[in-house]
Amino acid sequence: MAMGAADVVPGVSGGTIAFISGIYEELITSINNIDLSLFTTLKKEGVKAFWKQLNGNFLVALFLGIFISVLSLAKFLSWLLEHQPILLWSFFFGLVLASIIFVGKEITQWNMGTGFVFVAGALLAYFITVLPANENVDSLPYLFLSGALAVCAMILPGISGAFILVLLGSYKTILDAVHQRDFTIVMIVGAGAVFGLLSFARLLKWMFNHHKNLTLALLTGFILGSLNKIWPWKKVLESKMFGEKSVVINDMNVWPTSFEGNNQLIPALILAMIGFSLIFILERLASRK
Repeated sequence: MAMGAADVVPGVSGGTIAFISGIYEELITSINNIDLSLFTTLKKEGVKAFWKQLNGNFLVALFLGIFISVLSLAKFLSWLLEHQPILLWSFFFGLVLASIIFVGKEITQWNMGTGFVFVAGALLAYFITVLPANENVDSLPYLFLSGALAVCAMILPGISGAFILVLLGSYKTILDAVHQRDFTIVMIVGAGAVFGLLSFARLLKWMFNHHKNLTLALLTGFILGSLNKIWPWKKVLESKMFGEKSVVINDMNVWPTSFEGNNQLIPALILAMIGFSLIFILERLASRK
């Protein structure tokens, strides 16, 4: 449910939540298990063996939680994003800041290689957050690629899938297709998402198996670089209407003292500290269990 809530907020990745809740590697492994051998198992050994190989209980619980969360929390989080953006971003900023420490602790050996990869990941994520958005594109091969890249971003800690669609110029086309029930576009994007998810999960699984410290350093860097996107105090430079939804496509971070209007500094700091503390409270509860 927390992953679903994070995915509703543009700029926050469900992958970050998966990581700090300790289910990231199991998620990647479970997605990696989805291949043609599943049907061989189903045919030869039956439904029980098929379900076990799929890790079905885990996937059903996870995606049911995401689905329920999106349906129940999307409207509330969208309202907060529109009416109390500083407070919402402050909470997530504290949460994500703490997750850098949390994920970084998983790296068992720091050296020149892990340090370089960490810095490279942070710079790449930062660069993505400052890219200008493209104009609207409706080419079907491009939409297939957009679906693949967006879903890869969704499972990467620190990078938002919705933000990637805005950068690629596909956000409005996909949103319109959903509202207008254009099943051709929806199916093309869905096929791209499935392709991206299955292929990228295999790459991540290989990286975890063979270069775990480097992979963790890269992901920690991604999370650090993404902080630029979720800084609470911003000056909007340009926004566009996508249907009935206004999406900021160009903004600038400012200090609270330079923010035009009520900077809500005290409640923002309190919420950031709550978000920061929540990670370590959850970690302590999980370790006890």
